[in-house]
Amino acid sequence: MKPVSEMTFEEAFAELEEVVRKLEAGGLTLEESLVLYERGQALAAYCNRQLDQAELKISQLAPNGALLPFEPA
Repeated sequence: MKPVSEMTFEEAFAELEEVVRKLEAGGLTLEESLVLYERGQALAAYCNRQLDQAELKISQLAPNGALLPFEPA
């Protein structure tokens, strides 16, 4: 299993989706569920940090720090 800190956002998010799918499907032992839950928590925290950093970069690039609504072309 790849360390979370070495993953791209996309890899971490994809694995998080898989963790959620497995937990929702059930049929796991308590120990398996706990291991998956802990991994999911680590992945979610990592993804949230990545999104926060991206938002900060965007706000630094936006005029006056104000985020403008996205309007597709």
